[in-house]
Amino acid sequence: MNVDAQLIEHMMNPKNYGTLAGSNAEGIGKNPENGEKVAVYLRVTTDDDGAYIEDISFQAIGCTTTVVAGSMITEEARELNINGVRNLIEATMKLLDRLPTEDAACSEMVALALGAAVDTYEERLEDPDFPVITYTVSNSCVPKEENQVKEEV
Repeated sequence: MNVDAQLIEHMMNPKNYGTLAGSNAEGIGKNPENGEKVAVYLRVTTDDDGAYIEDISFQAIGCTTTVVAGSMITEEARELNINGVRNLIEATMKLLDRLPTEDAACSEMVALALGAAVDTYEERLEDPDFPVITYTVSNSCVPKEENQVKEEV
């Protein structure tokens, strides 16, 4: 399946969308500029090799790009160990550095939500009542041209 077909598949039939019964960690990524949010739910399990993502899901209040990014990133994160998830987040963020900020904001929000979920999981190892962590995007989804028009008015 080529890249375009994969994107269309994730758009038309998002994977891992919804809540996750039995999750033991959640994280939120948000864009305060427009109110969009992504929640990632994890069921982390440990075995002899350490902690890994047994199951994962997400929910989004956002655009189609956010849902596609959520579908793709959660598919990649499933069954990774915690270090693998951190590497996935880092690689995603590096890829986003090459995009215009307005194109990167939605995927950044998903990556941050995943990072927040992992961080929440690790905090809950020490304190089971630790609250859900929320991270905020650094990219703006407003195109630079629109920002310039607002400043001129």
